[in-house]
Amino acid sequence: MDTSILLAFLAASVTLLGWLVNYVLSGRDERRRKQLEESLARMESQLQELYGPLAFAIQEGQRTHQDLLKALGREHVFVEGKELTEDDLKTWLFWVENDLFPRNEKIKSLLLDKTHLIDEEKLPQSYLDFLEHYNSWKINHLRWQKEQVKYPWRSNIAFPDQFETDVLATFEALKSRHASALGLKHASANSRIKRAEDKIKSIAREK
Repeated sequence: MDTSILLAFLAASVTLLGWLVNYVLSGRDERRRKQLEESLARMESQLQELYGPLAFAIQEGQRTHQDLLKALGREHVFVEGKELTEDDLKTWLFWVENDLFPRNEKIKSLLLDKTHLIDEEKLPQSYLDFLEHYNSWKINHLRWQKEQVKYPWRSNIAFPDQFETDVLATFEALKSRHASALGLKHASANSRIKRAEDKIKSIAREK
């Protein structure tokens, strides 16, 4: 075979191989980019629509609870073996109806309406415990309001502290994962720009 033809064939083969490699790598990069963007979109929805509002509600509740204790002048609302005084009961019921219940209702609505955004395959037990705590309390309170049937002025089921721990931990973990994903997205974009610039320089040299 003529040497010039052989060299031309080899050059064409190398060019074709380079094109195929670039095509495969570009396709892989595009799939990764799409997966990353889908993951980012979900995390942003989780933070904006569920875990952000939940974390804010929990932190707000912790602050207003301290305000309540300050108004009562002690470290706990209920003291073992003692009933609330008439004044303390008025203060407590004011907080329940104007602070605790509205916030708990908001939390309940978030959990029910945004279940698809929960960062677990199954609903965490602490979430179920919170709902049971609130629902039990609310129905007894409504019965007292409508039928004057007294109750212990709190839920029959203790507030699950693990609920606050789980929500805040998930919120912080999601923020960390979101920041890492954003970093990967920016790095990927910079890498594509660098490859494009190198390709332009390569074409310019060939000319």
